[in-house]
Amino acid sequence: MKARQIGFVAAAGLALAIGASGEARPALDPASLWHDGTIITMDGPVPRTVQAVVVRGGKIVFAGSEAQARKIAGPRPDVHDLNGATMLPGFVDAHSHFSMLMQVNTGIDLDAGEQPPGDIPALIGLIHSGIEARKVADSDWVIAWNYKDAALAEKRHVTREDLDAAFPGRKVLLVHFTGHGMVASSAALAAAGVKDDTPDPPGGMFLRDTKGRPNGVMFETALYAIAGVMPRPTPAQMLEALEQTQKGYASVGFTHAQDGGAQLPELNFLLTEPARAAMKIDLAILPSYAALDKLLTRTDLKMGQYQGHTKVQGIKFVLDGSPQARTALFTRQYKLGSPDGQHPWHGQSLVNQGEFDSMAAKVHARGWQMFVHGNGDAAIDMAIKGFDRLGIKAKDDRRPVVIHSQFQRRDHLPAYARIGVGPAYFSNHTLYFADTHRTNFPREVVDFISPFKAAMKAGLRPSNHSDAPVTRLNPFTQLWSSMTRTSLTGVVSGADQRLTAYEGLQMLTTGPAWQVFEENRKGRIRVGLLADFVVLDRNPLATPVDQIRGIKVVMTVKEGRVIWARD
Repeated sequence: MKARQIGFVAAAGLALAIGASGEARPALDPASLWHDGTIITMDGPVPRTVQAVVVRGGKIVFAGSEAQARKIAGPRPDVHDLNGATMLPGFVDAHSHFSMLMQVNTGIDLDAGEQPPGDIPALIGLIHSGIEARKVADSDWVIAWNYKDAALAEKRHVTREDLDAAFPGRKVLLVHFTGHGMVASSAALAAAGVKDDTPDPPGGMFLRDTKGRPNGVMFETALYAIAGVMPRPTPAQMLEALEQTQKGYASVGFTHAQDGGAQLPELNFLLTEPARAAMKIDLAILPSYAALDKLLTRTDLKMGQYQGHTKVQGIKFVLDGSPQARTALFTRQYKLGSPDGQHPWHGQSLVNQGEFDSMAAKVHARGWQMFVHGNGDAAIDMAIKGFDRLGIKAKDDRRPVVIHSQFQRRDHLPAYARIGVGPAYFSNHTLYFADTHRTNFPREVVDFISPFKAAMKAGLRPSNHSDAPVTRLNPFTQLWSSMTRTSLTGVVSGADQRLTAYEGLQMLTTGPAWQVFEENRKGRIRVGLLADFVVLDRNPLATPVDQIRGIKVVMTVKEGRVIWARD
């Protein structure tokens, strides 16, 4: 594929109102012409293609016939011949953890290979290799990310005893791939002030050994003690990680990323001038509710407004945990009980209804957007009650987003429609975790995970996300899982909720753009919108379902400028 990288030219004062059959107004800005491929606009309820697109000043000024495009582009446009490839709007990330991925890039990634380590010795070996490769001093923390206990042949968690034996005296921390758990060595626990008699905090738990002492495994709010003493990368390391991380997004076609639940140090870093200057894709930051009182006193957030390519979009609340870790909150019981063996067990909330209502009222009063993590049906009940008590209606256009909305009940859908909730679904659950969920819940419950079709029928505007690093950042896996809903063992969860390829692409473009109030800025190839494109080696609408995951990105374009291209 032949493509020339073009520079960004500001389009100050340019107000072209050109339709597919309109005429160009005189303009001095150089134009680029994109043609000779399948150009899917994503503009409308059914697939529509155009022959060519003209870009000026980082925006689309024409989308239509090639003959008309050449007239509008003028005599010497920068021509991009797609050579038969397929061009779409750049993918819009509905929910992931940008700053967590940055931290993964500064630590040891246990999921960097084709498969996670299959047993505890292999995991220990990977950590030893990571220590050696990164030259981690004996006195420094060893932080390994994407720990997956379910992949281990021993069918149990790593414990502090395992870590102490392999890394005597060292502060070692394994961060669970869900982000809702950790395993710490004895030295790490001591550094955090966790003692043998430390009680479980509200909304969290320490797993314990036969003598009742914390065994190093912890979930939810029990993480806070460790998080308070974990070392943070230097600004230089963060800048390097920022470059690596956004390259990861661009390489799979994302021109917009989200940082769901950023902590204050990461928020502050991402708002610095060097970090903003380094951003090539757009980034929407959702600061964590844990710092709400401090956030309410700040005047520099400019909520919902871009500063360069970075904006603070809204506040992220977390009501419950992870269903695969058995910490999400349900009205029904987990068949397997709690992570530490309690029966009956419904999971637990991280905050109670009153606490959520009080914090949500403060955010709502500011006019800030609310993003609420809710996995289990009881957590979704909490979110709905909170929104109703604030009197939010769809006509108000506040667009609260319930992230994951995994285990919705059918009665939640009309409530979402009444309030105007945008559900950010997670179809990868049907691939990676449905088999686990079936060990805890009836089939009819698991079959309604991420109910895209039912939500669309209810008039909702869903999106689909990866929750990276919980699952890998790969829109084609997201697309495939939304179309097949097939687990790792081949079990289909809710065939009636499967999407077509076009519907699946809507969940990666127009759906997430709407959820962050950017439907008139990105997510479609349409006059006046940003020239954010992804070029693919084949057309997803014409690719057999079993080959969807094999689609490759050829290049990613942000505001008319190629920011990533396959060698």
